[in-house]
Amino acid sequence: MSLRANRPGVAPPLAAASRGVLHAPADILALVTSTSPWSPSAGAALALAAAWSAHVTGCFVDPSLLALRGRDEEPSVLALLLEATPEAEDVADAFDELARRCGVRRATWVRTETGLARTMHRLGAWHDLIVLDQGIVQGDGSSELLGEALLGCRKPCLVLPPQWGGALAFERVALAWNGSLEATRAIHVALPFLRQAREVVVVDGAVPAAEDEAEVEPGFDPIGYLEQHDIVARRRRIHVSPHEAGDALLHEATRMEAQLLVMGAYGRSRLREKVLGGATRRILQQTTLPVLMQH
Repeated sequence: MSLRANRPGVAPPLAAASRGVLHAPADILALVTSTSPWSPSAGAALALAAAWSAHVTGCFVDPSLLALRGRDEEPSVLALLLEATPEAEDVADAFDELARRCGVRRATWVRTETGLARTMHRLGAWHDLIVLDQGIVQGDGSSELLGEALLGCRKPCLVLPPQWGGALAFERVALAWNGSLEATRAIHVALPFLRQAREVVVVDGAVPAAEDEAEVEPGFDPIGYLEQHDIVARRRRIHVSPHEAGDALLHEATRMEAQLLVMGAYGRSRLREKVLGGATRRILQQTTLPVLMQH
């Protein structure tokens, strides 16, 4: 699947072959920190929406508010959306025009006055996919803030690498598999992307269970599951320590020239899942391709 931009941040709809995608998101949320030029997340979300006939909510997140944490403020759900100002109305009109140029018929523009994690948690309640730029948070503590947002929203997140040019291509997809529930969920939510791919590789780093370990619940086989959905995938096993997992995934994705990496998002805090695990952080810091994450 390829979505190519005519200009930065703007991508045209896919051909008719993309219609009928299994479990395609009906509502996509794009987190935007810049409107001139548009954040890459806006163009990517609109390109996906055009392909899947989805609705897009473009949400402006004021960079000065991104670092708000937890209960620093207590807005209601409706108060999350700022009252429109003349300037905001101009931006809303510009977003509508951008959506029309991308072939999207249903688009909404909103603003939030709360932090990134709370915005994703609340607005994610009525969206199926969140699109954001990896560099949406800058400065000290950025990894922790981004981790809290990604892990707390409980929604699939398409994270674009820094300086993304506005073109998406999902013809070759790498799936990270380690036997966890997070990895299982990630493969499930990736079905709309995988249905359009020409090559799917399951990068298998799972530790085989001992022969004497009783199976107490049905297991999940990613290859078999994908076959049930008419997706042909091949398995590539890797043997690395958890400390090396991030680098190994990036190496495999680069080796196969993957255009999308799918993986579970992991936390390392037992008391509060807000700090990214080592492999997840490494991927986000070093990746040069879009990453679809699901906690």
